Amino acid sequence: MKVLVCISHVPDTTSKINFKDDNTQFDTNGVQFVINPYDEFALTRAMWFKEKQGATVTVVTVGNSSTEPTLRKALAIGADAAIRVDTEATDGFSVAKQLAEVVKSGEFDVVLAGKESIDFNGGMVPGMLASFLDFNFVNACIGLEIEGTTATAAREIDGGKEIIKASLPIVIAGQKGLVEEKDLRIPNMRGIMMARKKPLTVATAIDVTSATASTSFEKPTAKGAVKLVDAANIDELISLLHNEAKVI
Repeated sequence: MKVLVCISHVPDTTSKINFKDDNTQFDTNGVQFVINPYDEFALTRAMWFKEKQGATVTVVTVGNSSTEPTLRKALAIGADAAIRVDTEATDGFSVAKQLAEVVKSGEFDVVLAGKESIDFNGGMVPGMLASFLDFNFVNACIGLEIEGTTATAAREIDGGKEIIKASLPIVIAGQKGLVEEKDLRIPNMRGIMMARKKPLTVATAIDVTSATASTSFEKPTAKGAVKLVDAANIDELISLLHNEAKVI
């Protein structure tokens, strides 16, 4: 079984986010980048298929050379090979088109990805990728087993979960539950050393016109000042809640 894991190169959630050029571009200065957390769940599940069922695992990202440390981390975790499509990730449509070419050329049976990236939160790529490939697709996946050419997936729905059986090839968009957070892997020294010898292929991008473009970015409104009220002064508290906060 050949498994492809789609990896997004995203800012660490602890990074301070700023914009430049009149708030039209993300400012990468001083920002630490990591594997997209949802994609980490997918990668960890892929490693289970490798260890238990002998699958080969390849990771792929769309981006410039600055994304390669993130791919190397995935290799250190245990992936067998990595592919970087050499173009900027401009929007979900163009990324899905680039990934579709990688899947077709590699003849992968299973494509795993996070349900969305934590930077743009578009949630578009896995579904569009499945459509371009005419693969079966399961979104919001919280459990996955594969026997032969049949996948059994659990997906989150309102008020519960749904169990789905589908044939390979398939695209899975995963989230927490596909594996638990305690099962996520940290590269050890041996893995880091072995990652240096594993193949990282730079693929030429196909010509794709982006379907959308970001015109500007805006930070959330800063939180207002906090007013502290003495615990014994109930009248003042009620007055503030009624006259200022207007919640009572």
